[in-house]
Amino acid sequence: MSAPSTITAAVRTAAIPAGPAAAPRAVAVVRILLGAVLLWAFADKALGLGYATPAARSWIAGGSPTAGYLGSLEGWFAGPFSALAGNPAVDWAFMLGLLLVGAALVLGIALRAAAVGGVCLMVLMWLTALPIKTNPVLDEHVIYAAVMVALAVARAGHTWGFGRRWEEVLGAAPRPLATALA
Repeated sequence: MSAPSTITAAVRTAAIPAGPAAAPRAVAVVRILLGAVLLWAFADKALGLGYATPAARSWIAGGSPTAGYLGSLEGWFAGPFSALAGNPAVDWAFMLGLLLVGAALVLGIALRAAAVGGVCLMVLMWLTALPIKTNPVLDEHVIYAAVMVALAVARAGHTWGFGRRWEEVLGAAPRPLATALA
């Protein structure tokens, strides 16, 4: 048996789950990974883990998580966004957005609220990148925003998350609060 036919036979017999039963698990993996991306960005900016943020410029060392990025913009909206660089309120809003949306995605709770907050965060980050050099409209921020909405609609927190329990807890909350935190 030649190598290509051996590989083909192995692929045909591989136990890769597919179909409707596997879909919720695949969506849960996407949810957890996207949440981990946001939590990593939070941790690196807060603690200066040395990837995008050196320890000396970390938030806990007195640095601003927005100053470097917003202060160096060159796109269409560089003026308005550069003016926000280093503003403590903007720093807090940005970092809380990363933390809360990332945690909600990883835990599978409040996915509707996380989608709203995450889309706002991603749209603002997308605006800072305009004009995009590799595509006239799309970049990873647009994709992340669309995925967050899809995760909320798919109730992705029910698989490998606390989504079901979260909904039970919200069932006892006043209607406006339950709607906002769903």
